[in-house]
Amino acid sequence: MNPLIDYTLHLGDNALILGQKNSEWCGHGPVLEQDIAITNISLDLIGQARNFYQYAAQLKNDGSAEDTLAYLRDSREYKNCLLVEQPNGDWAQTILRQFFFSAYQYFLYQELQTSQEEQLAAIAAKALKEVTYHLRWSSEWIIRLGDGTEESRNRMLNATNGLWMFTGELFIASCYELQVVNESVGVDVTALKTKWEQRVKEIFTEATLLVPEKVFQRTGGKEGIHTEYLGYILADLQFMQRAYPGCEW
Repeated sequence: MNPLIDYTLHLGDNALILGQKNSEWCGHGPVLEQDIAITNISLDLIGQARNFYQYAAQLKNDGSAEDTLAYLRDSREYKNCLLVEQPNGDWAQTILRQFFFSAYQYFLYQELQTSQEEQLAAIAAKALKEVTYHLRWSSEWIIRLGDGTEESRNRMLNATNGLWMFTGELFIASCYELQVVNESVGVDVTALKTKWEQRVKEIFTEATLLVPEKVFQRTGGKEGIHTEYLGYILADLQFMQRAYPGCEW
């Protein structure tokens, strides 16, 4: 497939899957204000996914649309990173997953704004405003929980132990990422790692948490090799469209 299409789908898949997971908190947040906050972040991410899917459908030019790309692909066709498909767990795990990914998105979209592909640059510029808030919001929660009670700190430690192994994949370029970088269209994710690690260390230090070292990293999501959790997500996400093909609101 065209590497630009793969790259655009990768960006859309990341946003869609994390948005879907965050949406599960709607009506279940710890307090009303934060329930609304996580739900709005979910809507932001799904909005980003829509923009990427619309562009991917335009590039494919085969009758695809944002709905078919979201609802009618199998799990092996999804190119999202493993991090975003991990379970919500408790509030600490959801917050940490969001923080790790928002920090990545923040630096990614900063660079993507200069893409030679005008549509990608425009999507990134718009999304960066949203992601800046996502990063600030999740950072504040990391500090609050890490430097809070013994219970909240232990939950953050458990979340870190469970999620850190999925962060390395963010900075390992897939073949289609390498190709679009060579064409001055995509972002060299390997160059983002230092900035990301610095931001994580700053927030972890303020939260009195330690950054893990030498943890085996899980990969494969960018090439369609996923954990079992993506199947559960797609079963919920795609049920209506697959049960009633072509249905519309």
